[in-house]
Amino acid sequence: MKTSIYARHRFHPDVTKRVVWLYFRFTSIFRNVEKLMIERGIDVSYETIRRWVDKFGSIYTKRIKFRSERPSPVWHLDEVYTK
Repeated sequence: MKTSIYARHRFHPDVTKRVVWLYFRFTSIFRNVEKLMIERGIDVSYETIRRWVDKFGSIYTKRIKFRSERPSPVWHLDEVYTK
């Protein structure tokens, strides 16, 4: 049986996902993300955020790249069709 990548973590996976998303989406620093989460009522340290980014950032990147659309072999350029 496959275990979750979030096993043995204190916070809910949705919190972890949101924190990592905030860090990469707004190219912020860890302390700013920490302050944003405190405003939302979640007390998480910047060091924990750094560990989550190191651990889950590459996993999320691989998942996004795997699901992204592949480039089409057909190109349209200035109303000209080429194969």
